Amino acid sequence: MSQNLIERVGRCAVVPVVVVETPAQGVDLARALLRGGIDVIEVTLRTPGAVDALAAIAAEVPDILPIAGTVVSPRQVAEVRRAGARVLISPGFTEAVSDAVRAEGLAWLPGVAGASDVMRATAAGWDVLKFFPAEQAGGLPMLKALSGPFGQVRFCPTGGIGLSNAPDYLAQPFVVAIGGSWLAPAKAIADGDFGRIEQLAREARSLAERVRGSTPA
Repeated sequence: MSQNLIERVGRCAVVPVVVVETPAQGVDLARALLRGGIDVIEVTLRTPGAVDALAAIAAEVPDILPIAGTVVSPRQVAEVRRAGARVLISPGFTEAVSDAVRAEGLAWLPGVAGASDVMRATAAGWDVLKFFPAEQAGGLPMLKALSGPFGQVRFCPTGGIGLSNAPDYLAQPFVVAIGGSWLAPAKAIADGDFGRIEQLAREARSLAERVRGSTPA
């Protein structure tokens, strides 16, 4: 099941990394992304209302895959599982979070920024990893360097990625998907401009299809 969820992330190819304050914002945002052709959403645990927003999305927008982002503790793992998250994403890797995710039976993309991180994550059995912060950690040259000794690993680079450099990342065979906050600008969310977010989602979906073909993998 976990592998199927990761493959679904790969088919979407672009993961919106969002910051929301309320359940209503989360639901409206998720619906806008779906209208634009994006069927996954990463709700980052950066606001007091993030878990409630995640729960509302899981309950009210069943056609979107609810992902919990910025998961950094075992306590959060349990919280987001109860809220309905089916995939978890973290900025880094710890054995404590790894054990908690396995205990809950969830899919997880732990964060890595270098070779030692990758070795720890793969030793624990994880082979689809978040490369974060992507641009600050060396960008595509660094990711290509890591793919050499770790040919079995696929990456979801996140951090500093936008429309201008997204095609370069998506074209790589070791990139399962990319994460980006540009699909859900803070001002558009605050203004309730979900038509703008729908447009950005449509552009991202079109970009992924141009780079990877009609059915991104």
